[in-house]
This record gives sequence, structure tokens and C-alpha cells, in this order.
Amino acid sequence: MKAIGRVLCATGIVAGLIAFFWKDPFTPESLSGARVLLTGASAGIGEQMAYHYARFGAEIVLTARREAVLQKVMEKCLTLGAKKIFYIPADMSSPSEPEKVVQFAVQKLGGLDYLVLNHIGMTHFQMWTGDVEYTRWLMQVNFFSYVALTTAALPTLEKNRGSLVVVSSLTASFLVVSILSFSFPGKIPTPFTTSYSATKFALDGFFSSLRHELIMQKRNVSITLCILGLIDTDTALQNTRGKVHISASPAPEAALAIIRGGATRVQEVFYPWWLQQLCCLWVLFPSNRGQVLRSYYNYSSP
Repeated sequence: MKAIGRVLCATGIVAGLIAFFWKDPFTPESLSGARVLLTGASAGIGEQMAYHYARFGAEIVLTARREAVLQKVMEKCLTLGAKKIFYIPADMSSPSEPEKVVQFAVQKLGGLDYLVLNHIGMTHFQMWTGDVEYTRWLMQVNFFSYVALTTAALPTLEKNRGSLVVVSSLTASFLVVSILSFSFPGKIPTPFTTSYSATKFALDGFFSSLRHELIMQKRNVSITLCILGLIDTDTALQNTRGKVHISASPAPEAALAIIRGGATRVQEVFYPWWLQQLCCLWVLFPSNRGQVLRSYYNYSSP
């Protein structure tokens, strides 16, 4: 524990120095007129991102499953200052939907500067039950549709030196039943999220590898992976209440952190910021990390 304490102290000092000397590279004006395709936009963090992009004067295409809710989000975005805004309902469990959504967005906006992948399939917060079909379905929604959307959008993103933003872990989507993102699947495996964790590890592996390939090919498309903690949406709070021991962070701030990361073309965004330090500790101190991780969960044997 003394070693952990020294690392935490050193990490705090470094973080303090960075905060003191760091100059914010984000300029909201850069998003004025930016053409954005945003998935999972009907609720939670996706909805909040839509409102931020609208305030910055972006041109936006929203997509999610529920048309009525998308229309309400679109109407609010118009009042907030979106230069153009459209929506297209789509179910990402269907392999044909991603390409259709990208084609719609390119047609309406004339191209894309940002592809923000934020949607997620319904996740069961429970022990593994052997449901292979559910895992296949979730992999289609959480992983294969991301790959298909990216493949369809890469030509227009490359033409416009665009940015690809991938939300690798979140707790607040209209599809989510119960997730603990505190341990950020895609970086650290967690109990009760076997299928979900598998999809997030797949995202991390695919997009981290793709980033290398784009750089090697000198294709000017940035990839930002976003690792989020527990966010205070109604669904997330309701379904994790009494099951985990951690405070939730505000959805509007999480959404803004994602947008800033994409706009400044950073490789990774951690929100809240201390998740990055936790990830470092996970690597540095492997002996007791499983026991520590499990202590954040409530579980009673049947």
C-alpha cells in the first residue's frame, strides 16, 4: 500500500503541474459549420452531445432507434443554434442499417467532418448465463455496426481530414439496462458484464489498430477513443443503485469531454480524468487488483 501511495502522490503532482502549465487547445469556433453524424442520439450522453454540437453551430445528422424521441431532440437542437439538423431512425442490430445511415448523412450534409459512434445495445448486468445468441446480437450492435459505419464513412472523412470519435464505454443510453462503466470495459475486465466487456475490448483493439494503419498510410483521419465512468443519467442510476459503490459524473460534462477530444484530435479521452490514473495503477499493481475491483460490487450468492 505504501508503494501505491507513492504512485498516487507522484501522479497527483504530475497532474497538478500539467493543469498549471496546460493551455486548452479546444476552440468552440472550430465546430461552427462542422458536419457531424452522431449515433445513439436520442437520450443520455448522445442527447447531450447533440445539444453541445448545436450550441457550437454544427450541422448535424442524428440517429437512434426511436423516431419520436429523435424528433424532439432535433427540435431542441434547432432552438440551440444548429445550422442544419436532420435525423434518421435506425436499428444497428440490422447489418444493412449502418451504410444507409452514412449515405443519408453524406447526402444531407454534403460530407462528414465527424463521425461520433455512441450507440449501444441493451446490456444485462448479471452473471454469465451462457446466452450465446445474446452475445452475438450485442456484438453486432456494439462492435460490427461500428466497423460498418466507419468503413462507409472513411472516404468522406479522409477527403475532409475528419475525425472519428468512438465512445468505448458508457452507462447512459436509451438501450442500457444496467452497466458499471467505472472499470471501463475495453481497458479492464469487469464482473457482470461478460458480453458487454467483450464488445468493448473488440472496439479498443480494432480502432487502436486502425489508427496505426491510417497513420502508416498517411491518411489524415484522427481516431479518438473515449473511456467513461459511471454517468448520472436516470437509466444508469436506477439500474446500478445498490449494486455498485461509486459516484456518478454529470452527463453534460461527459458529453463535452468527448466533443473536445474529437475536436482536438487526441487519441484517448478519460472522463472523469482520474480513470487514466486508475488504469495505470491496474497495470502497475497486478497482485490484488481483482480483489479491489470486486469490492466495488454488491453480490449475494443465490
